[in-house]
Amino acid sequence: MAHFFSPMDLAMLFAAATAGFVTGAGLIIAIGAQNAFVLRQGLQRSHVALVVAVCALSDIALILCGVAGVGALVREWPELLQALRFGGAAFIGWYGVQAAQRAWRGAGALVAGADQQRSWQRVLLACLAFTFLNPHVYLDTMVLLGSLSTRYPGMAQWAFGLGACVASVVWFSALGFGARWLQPVFRKPLAWRLLDGGIAAFMLVLCLLLLFRPLV
Repeated sequence: MAHFFSPMDLAMLFAAATAGFVTGAGLIIAIGAQNAFVLRQGLQRSHVALVVAVCALSDIALILCGVAGVGALVREWPELLQALRFGGAAFIGWYGVQAAQRAWRGAGALVAGADQQRSWQRVLLACLAFTFLNPHVYLDTMVLLGSLSTRYPGMAQWAFGLGACVASVVWFSALGFGARWLQPVFRKPLAWRLLDGGIAAFMLVLCLLLLFRPLV
C-alpha cells in the first residue's frame, strides 16, 4: 500500500531539510584549504567541473555516512584522525610553499587559463588530497552533522542530511563556476600575486594549527 505524507509530515521534512541546508552551508562556506583550491581552479577555468563534482560528491558521501551513524566509528579511532592530521598538515604546508613561490615570482603564467596544461589526473589527486587529508572534514560531516541529524525522527533525519548535501552542491558550484565573474580583476598579474600570497599565508597558518592544536 502506498504511503502518503500528511501536511504535518511534509512540514517536518521541509523544516529538517532547511535546517540541514543552513547548518551544512555554515560549515562548508567557512574558508578552508579546499575552498581556496576550488576558487583558484575556478579563476583559471582549469578542470572546474571535475573539481566541483569531486568536492560535492565527496561531501555527499561523508554526510550520508554521518547520518547513517558512521561518525561514531570516527570517534572510536582517534589514531586515524591523528594520522590524517599530520598527513594533511604536510600536504597543506607543501601547497602553501608552492603558492608563496608563485606569489614571489609573479609572471605572465598566472593569467587565467594558463594552468590548463595541468593534467586532470594531477588536479583530481590534489582535490582528493584537500578533501580527505583534512581531518576536520570528518569531524564536520560525519560527526557533527551526523550527530545533529539524530535530533530528527525517521525520514526527517535523512531530510536533514539531504539539505546539507544540497548546500554542498550549491556552494561548490557557485564557488567554482562563479569565480569567472572575478576574472576581470585577475587580468592583472598583481591580483594573482596577492591571491597566491593570501593562499600561502592561509595554508601555512592552517598547517601550523594542524601540527600544534589538538583536534578535540
